[in-house]
Amino acid sequence: MNRTPATASDPATPLPRAFFDRPVLDVAPDLLGRVLVRTTPEGEMRVRLTEVEAYAGEIDPGSHAYRGRTSRNATMYGPPGHVYVYFTYGMWHCMNLVCGPEGHASGVLLRAGEMVEGADLARARRVSARRDAELAKGPARLATALGVDRLLDGSDACGDDPASPFRVLTGTPVKPRLVSAGPRTGVGGEGAAHPWRFWIAGDPTVSPYRAHQPRRRPTRLDAAAGES
Repeated sequence: MNRTPATASDPATPLPRAFFDRPVLDVAPDLLGRVLVRTTPEGEMRVRLTEVEAYAGEIDPGSHAYRGRTSRNATMYGPPGHVYVYFTYGMWHCMNLVCGPEGHASGVLLRAGEMVEGADLARARRVSARRDAELAKGPARLATALGVDRLLDGSDACGDDPASPFRVLTGTPVKPRLVSAGPRTGVGGEGAAHPWRFWIAGDPTVSPYRAHQPRRRPTRLDAAAGES
């Protein structure tokens, strides 16, 4: 993988669009240690990214874009550095950072992070979290902690406006020897074995890995059991 050097010595420097305009397997591990800034009317939150997954668009069976462009995944086809938000299981939102050339539809799912600023705001949204390490431990938890929903789909994380909902800062990039890689959580089929999940080894905010569990159609026995 081609790891880009830090764009500036100041960890508070926003990452440029060129950072995201690269192959998804280069961008994904290079996001570890970077800081996602979420600006809300209540205040600013910052999360240090500790776990991500790469999705390679129409060549990737695990990607939302595998079967082509839809109204749901349209943001993935747009310029790099934008935020793709989707709704899943009728309950949760998850967020991705679009990367690669426009029209390529690749993106990085933000799976987990450490709240380094605004933890009080995150706690108000994640009241079930038993400790701060759990506030953004998992993609749905991260999005919930940051107050992310579909209204933020398409937001530009590389804009110059400090009031923008999102920015990504240089932070402190993680040394390659501290980055672990393995299969993506919950991905089945042809893409199940791709080692495209990246995380900071030993970090307490990283979510547990769960293999794909095929959905089973209900049977008459299931229906009978439900009536008992």
